[in-house]
Formats: sequence, structure tokens, C-alpha cells
Amino acid sequence: MSKVLILGANGKIARLAEHIFVDTTDSDLKLYLRNADRLKDFADSHTLAEAVEGDATDTTNLADAMKDVDLVYANLAGNNIESQARAVVEAMHAENKTRLVWISTLGIYDEVPGKFGEWNKKVLGDYITNYAAAAKVIEDSDLDYTIIRPAWLTDKPEVDYEVTQKGETFKGTEVSRRSIAQIVVDIAQDPEKYSRESIGVNKPNTDGDKPAWY
Repeated sequence: MSKVLILGANGKIARLAEHIFVDTTDSDLKLYLRNADRLKDFADSHTLAEAVEGDATDTTNLADAMKDVDLVYANLAGNNIESQARAVVEAMHAENKTRLVWISTLGIYDEVPGKFGEWNKKVLGDYITNYAAAAKVIEDSDLDYTIIRPAWLTDKPEVDYEVTQKGETFKGTEVSRRSIAQIVVDIAQDPEKYSRESIGVNKPNTDGDKPAWY
């Protein structure tokens, strides 16, 4: 049985992952978010889950939350994502934790080809730059990380994806949040999966100049 710390636990992918964890595994969950009341009902109704209030740049608080966990899953966002990455790495070092799953975005290595790549860069702009800087912090660390770079996200109730590695051309334009959540849960159950890898994740056969629904 493992214990997973979920940073940014009220995010859409994180919420899906939390439900998959409680429905299909015996993992304990520690839910870390700025306003713990948001997940109070979920935590109260699941004996294996507890909600912890804190900011993802607060290294001391992060380290305290990490004390008894086996894996850290960071589902973080914001203009200060690089600062959050530094705080997470520092806190993990302080508590001798190694396994990290980090949600990033597509395009951080300029790996998205053609017209879709141009469109993605134009629409996301500084978002890509910030997430690239955060990913570099993770990759430059000695942590046992998995960086996940999803395509444009949908709310389709499906698990349907393929994976590309860093250095390979990104495929497709979209993927479901549920697919990303399932990958996170799978890694928590098998921590050697995608160890020290940065993976692009997309739904097969969704190539195009932009996501079909955009």
C-alpha cells in the first residue's frame, strides 16, 4: 500500500485521479491545496484521504506534508510555476523523497510540429516558457521524476492515449483529462513506469492544425 501526496489537489486532472485512486487502489491520499475546505467532503467521505492546507511555494509546509508519503504528484499551475518547482524539489530533498510525477504542457521543447505547433505557441505564449523553466528545474534535479506533457485537454470520459518521448516529435492535438489521471495512478501503482522520462501524451489519430473542438 502506498501513500500519495497530491499537490494542487483541486485541479481537474487531480480530482479525476483522486476518484480513480479511491475506486481502484488501496493508496492513501494526502490532498494538498490552498483551501482545504474545497475537498473537505471528499476527504471526510473516504477514510484513506486527508486534506492539507498549504501553498506550493511554502517549502517548510511542503516538506511537512511529505514526511510519510511514497510518491509526490504535482498538478500545479500559475505564473510562478518555476518557483513552485524549486520549492517542491527542495522539500523532497529535505525529506529524502525521490518519486515525483509532474504535470507540464506540450511544446516545452519546441517538439510540436507544423501548423499545430505554430498555433500552440501563439495561443500559449509565455505559458510554455514558464512551464519549460519549471520542467528544467525538475530535470536538472536528481529526483526520480516523470514529466507528463499532455496535448490539449478534453473532458471526454475515456482512457485512450499514446506516448512520445523527449526528443521525439509530439503527436496528435488532444487527449482526455481522464487519460492523464489514469497514467498518474498507474505510475503510483508501478513506480518504475516512465521513470526519469518526460512523456508527451495524446489521443491517437487526432492530428490537425489545432484541436478539432477549438
